[in-house]
Amino acid sequence: RAGQATHIPAGVRTLAVPVFKNNTQSYHTEVAFTQAVVHALNNRTRYVVTSDEKPENSDALLTGTITSQTVAPLTYDSSSGQTSSYLITIVAKVVLTAPDGRVLYKNNGFSFREQYQSTQDLSAFIQEDSPAVQRLARNFAQALVSDMVESF
Repeated sequence: RAGQATHIPAGVRTLAVPVFKNNTQSYHTEVAFTQAVVHALNNRTRYVVTSDEKPENSDALLTGTITSQTVAPLTYDSSSGQTSSYLITIVAKVVLTAPDGRVLYKNNGFSFREQYQSTQDLSAFIQEDSPAVQRLARNFAQALVSDMVESF
């Protein structure tokens, strides 16, 4: 099909996706992001996804490391003096390798940004199971899977 290409060879049927590493101070963010990536792969691709870390047990191994997570105030409510929205930026290193070590896809600085309205205090906002983190993880995963399987 015109306009679409794949980074992933046709012979790849199974993808191993172990839990991402987390080099940030955000507790357990990597679990939500890994689960979201697995979910996106299951929903949007034909691959069988496993959590097995042994490269020989799958056709390709997807590893990820969350290298930074920043939350920056974006807008303020002048009447209350409180921040009314934030910009969350996640940067990850993602590598897909074949069992022979060949790199099929690599992005050392996959960056994803999303704006959130502040409805509660910031500490509750960034908790591991907060709806904001779940939504951010889901949107990050959809963008990552698109980047992995489509070239424009």
